[in-house]
Amino acid sequence: MTEGMGLRERKKIQTRRRLLAEAARLFGERGFDQVSVAEIAEAADVSKMTVFNYFDSKEDLVLAPMEEHIGDVAQVVRGRMHGESAVAGMRRQFLAALENRDPSVGMSDSPVALGLLQLIQQTPALLTRARAFFARSDELLVDVLVEEGADRDVARIVAAQLIGTRNALISENHRRLLAGESAEAIAPEAAVLAGRAFDLLENGLGDFATRA
Repeated sequence: MTEGMGLRERKKIQTRRRLLAEAARLFGERGFDQVSVAEIAEAADVSKMTVFNYFDSKEDLVLAPMEEHIGDVAQVVRGRMHGESAVAGMRRQFLAALENRDPSVGMSDSPVALGLLQLIQQTPALLTRARAFFARSDELLVDVLVEEGADRDVARIVAAQLIGTRNALISENHRRLLAGESAEAIAPEAAVLAGRAFDLLENGLGDFATRA
């Protein structure tokens, strides 16, 4: 990732990673509200001002990795292959991410990843920000669909279904990881569930749950 970069750029990346790692460690040990930015700076051997040069707020020290993926769905749909539907493009990308054990689809069982996930779920301010990211992802996808000719009202409905399905799959992966299962153990069943979910999106709910 840092190949070809100058020394200054490499140092910036190293400092950012160190800040994220120290923040995750301290938050995991003591909780989000009990750790100050000054303490994170001290642990990372930088000044408090340096922390704010890299992150706008203490919340960003937890949520920055998640924020990097806000545009994932919009990017997948915009970059899908010719003749490929939005659902098919998302299915292909999601299954590939599962196979690669990508943290962005809930496939990381590292102690740091699980600790941050628990921290987000247990801290109202972080959970609120995380939900705002989901809303932003939805808006970005709507924009892509409108650019391609969809009416905005219809685009909102489609985006809600696409992103809602994806988020439900990720949430199930998170639930199982937090219950103590490993990413390797849940990956096969996660892929099967994802296939079923995208089948429903592709074929519709016409006869689903028809009462006998």
